[in-house]
Amino acid sequence: MKFCMQRECLSREARLRRSYYQVLRDELDQFVIGYSLVGSYNNFLRLRTPYPFVELRELKPRARIPSIEFDAQNSFLIIFSEDFIDKKHKKYIRYFDANKTTKTNLLRHKYFPDVENFNRNLKYFETSEFFSLLRSLLPVDYALLIQRNQRTKVQYALTHFHVRVDWPIADASENLAKHLRYISKDLYEKGDKYAENLQKKLFEYYGVPVMSGGRRTAAIVAAQYFRQFDGITTIYVSSSESRNLLRIDEKGVSKSVLVKLSVEQVKLLADLARISQNTFTKNYVIARQRKSYVCILNVRYDHTSHSLPSEGGRLRDLNFDTNWLTVAEEHILPKPSVTRHAPIPYKMIYV
Repeated sequence: MKFCMQRECLSREARLRRSYYQVLRDELDQFVIGYSLVGSYNNFLRLRTPYPFVELRELKPRARIPSIEFDAQNSFLIIFSEDFIDKKHKKYIRYFDANKTTKTNLLRHKYFPDVENFNRNLKYFETSEFFSLLRSLLPVDYALLIQRNQRTKVQYALTHFHVRVDWPIADASENLAKHLRYISKDLYEKGDKYAENLQKKLFEYYGVPVMSGGRRTAAIVAAQYFRQFDGITTIYVSSSESRNLLRIDEKGVSKSVLVKLSVEQVKLLADLARISQNTFTKNYVIARQRKSYVCILNVRYDHTSHSLPSEGGRLRDLNFDTNWLTVAEEHILPKPSVTRHAPIPYKMIYV
């Protein structure tokens, strides 16, 4: 299994590409937070339906999430690859000529509302209308693929829509388990029950419940598959069940959700950030609900020693009851449109 090299180990050309990728990813982060969380909140508001806030216990590692789907929640799956995906990977990452972002394909599927005015440059990240194209395609089943343009050194485009991830969960579990040295050759080498537990641990490794729906399952399988690439990959998935935005990247797993804060909590956060309460409200508050303030909480997770490669590469046995994730950092994020204010560290999950 290959893993992305750290930036300082790259060539000057590759470092430039990595830096550019990360700048674009910062922009994409803000867009998907806005669409997944703020957009969904506004959907519920339009329907005059109470927003189903995520309970903080659902953000704990190994937490069980209620299996209720909310139609007003914006759901999507995005794969953003630093590399161009070679055609040899089409066996498992299903992107073909039929689902390229071309005018002909969009007309056939009627996904893009203004398809008559579509031009091929819209798919490039640098164009002003890129996010309009992205927004129009997000509701499409399966994944959207953003990758490097093969013909240029540093340019990224939304090249394909309706991208299926068809790598078997068993293969993804085997791949991870071999890397972590819970098996040496085959998923079933220690029996069926052991193999079943390793497959459950794959889900835990990426911070989702075992019985997760199609998009989240496809997201974790894709995340594991893309670890064999030299470049980095970022997976974004928003689910109508979890009501969170899950991001999987080279550093691990993070989740963003909407939370309600009290007046006292807002005063404390404003003091922590050394800003006035009015400045906090203007830059961090998505909405007001009577005496509560709706804000964005981001939680980053670290992998425990049980989900890191073993010392010296020694083979080890799986203890199913040990946690593979732990809460590392919690921040209240500024609104997606805000550029001058930073996330504020604030612990909520284990208070």
